[in-house]
Amino acid sequence: MSNENVITSPLVELRERAGLTQESLAQMLGVTDHTVRNWEKGRAEARLTLKQFKILCAALKVTADELPDTFSPGDQSPN
Repeated sequence: MSNENVITSPLVELRERAGLTQESLAQMLGVTDHTVRNWEKGRAEARLTLKQFKILCAALKVTADELPDTFSPGDQSPN
């Protein structure tokens, strides 16, 4: 079976590229891994404090401009 047609959340791609698990990212941000999972599945929208936003950018090794507008899979609108 091929995973070519699987639509992945941009957060999953960024998190995996940074070598992070859902659990480790959640711990850094002070949220549960369930919360991160919900963001990645598009079940919840991330609502971050400024401090959490800065931590997220640093953890994912991206600038604010490089973060997608949404983490939902298949919703790849330009920033």
